Amino acid sequence: MRKKFPTSAELLHQLQTHGKLTLRRSLLLVGLLSLPTIAAQLSYFIMQFIDASMVGHLSTTASASIGLISPVTWLFSGLCTALTVGFSVQMAQRFGAQDDKEARNIMKQGLVVATLFSIVLTVITIALAFVLPTWLGGAAEIRPGSTAYLTFFGASILAIQLTSMGSSMIQSSGNMKLPGAVSVIMCLCDVFFNSLLIFPTTTYTFLGMSIEWPGANMGVAGASLGTGLAELVGAAIYLWYMLARSPLLKRRSGEHVHFNRSTIVTAFKISAPVAIENAVTNSAQVVSTRIIAPLGTMAIAANSFAVTAESICYEPGFGIGTASTTIVGQSIGAKQRDMAKRFAWISIALGMAIMSLGGILMFIFAPQMIGILSPDPKIIEAGSTALRIGAIAEPFFAASIVGSAAIRGAGDTLASSLFNAGTIWIIRVPLAIILCPLMGINGYWLACVIQWWICGILFLWRVKSEVWLKKVKWAN
Repeated sequence: MRKKFPTSAELLHQLQTHGKLTLRRSLLLVGLLSLPTIAAQLSYFIMQFIDASMVGHLSTTASASIGLISPVTWLFSGLCTALTVGFSVQMAQRFGAQDDKEARNIMKQGLVVATLFSIVLTVITIALAFVLPTWLGGAAEIRPGSTAYLTFFGASILAIQLTSMGSSMIQSSGNMKLPGAVSVIMCLCDVFFNSLLIFPTTTYTFLGMSIEWPGANMGVAGASLGTGLAELVGAAIYLWYMLARSPLLKRRSGEHVHFNRSTIVTAFKISAPVAIENAVTNSAQVVSTRIIAPLGTMAIAANSFAVTAESICYEPGFGIGTASTTIVGQSIGAKQRDMAKRFAWISIALGMAIMSLGGILMFIFAPQMIGILSPDPKIIEAGSTALRIGAIAEPFFAASIVGSAAIRGAGDTLASSLFNAGTIWIIRVPLAIILCPLMGINGYWLACVIQWWICGILFLWRVKSEVWLKKVKWAN
C-alpha cells in the first residue's frame, strides 16, 4: 500500500513535541503551509487587480485619483498589520509550547485592542481625506475622487484590522487552509460589490435575452466601498470561526479574557518596530507619490498600474513569509533552535525561486498585464517599461520579504524595520528625487531596484549571522 504523506498538523505536532524533522519533512511542511497562504495572497492580488481594472476602464483621471492616494491606504493598512504581528507571534510561540489556553487568551486580548486601535485610525484617516490630495500635488480634477476613496477606506479600517487579525491568528495555530478559502470568498464578493457600486445600471444581452444589472454609478468611491464590504465579509467569517468553530481557538466554558500586562506590553514591543517600519516605509511611498505627481496624471496612473501588476510577483513571497513566521515562531516555542534556522533558509530559498520565476514572466508579459488594467496606449507603454525595470530585482526583493518574516517569528522586528525603512529613505527616496526629473517614472523604478538589491543582501546577512536566534535567550 502506498505510504500516506503526513499532514501539516502532524508535522507541526512532531515539531512541538521536540521531534527532529528530516530535511524532506521540513521541505514538505514549508510547502504545505505556504501553498494556502500563497493562494490567499494571490486572491488578494486578484482583488486589487479587479479594482484597478474596473476603475481603469472608467478613465485615466479615475485611475490617477486612486493612484495618488494608494500609498496613504498602504500606510494605514500597514499599521493594522503591525498590531497583528505583536499578538500572532506570541500565539505561534504559545502553540509551539503546547500552551493552547494562553494562546486563546492572547487572541481575545488582541481582538479587543485591535478594535480600539481601529477606531482611532478611522477618525484620523477620514480627517486626512479632505487635505491630503491637495498636499500630494494632485491635479484639481482627481482630488474629489481621492477624497471619496480615502473616506470610504477609513470607514472600513475596523473590518481590515479584524480580517488581518483573524487570518494571522488562525495561521499561527497551523491552519493555513481557511485563510486561503476566505480570501477567495472576499475576491468574489469584491467583484460582486464593485459591479453594483462602480458602474451605472447596465443592460447586457446574453443568448438573445436582455438582462439589466443594477448599478449605483459611484465610480471611484464605489471601488473603495465595494472592497470595504468584501473585507467586512472576511472579518465576519474569521470571527465566527475563531470564536465558535476552531478546535484550538473557540471559546471554552469558564475561560474569560484576562488582560495580562505582560502580553500587551510584549505585543507592543514586537509591533512597535513593525509599525514604525510601516509608517516610515509608507511615508516614503507617500513622498515618492509627491515626487511623481508633477509628471502628470498619466504618469501617476501608469505608476499605479505598474505597482498593482507587480504585486502578482511579490504576493507569493508574502504568502511564504507568513508561513515562515508561523513555523519559526512554533520552532522557538518548542525550543528547536536548529529547526528555526533550517526553516528560515528553506523559506527564503523557496521565496527567491518563485519570485525569480515571477519576475521572468512579468518581464515577458508586461504589456499584456498593463493592457488588462487600461486601454490607453501611452499608459501601457509607460507602465510596462517600469514593470520590466522592476522585474530585475525580484530575487533580492524576495530575500527581504521572506527574510524579514522569518526573523519576526523569533521576535526580531527591530532589525527588520531598520533594514526596510532605512534603505527606502536613505537610498530610494534620494535616488528618486534625482532620477525622476531625468527619466520620468522609470527613474523611480530604477531607484526601487537599487534599494531592493541592497535590502535583500542585508537580510541574507542578518539570517546568516544568527543574531536573531541569539536574542531568544530561552531557545536553547
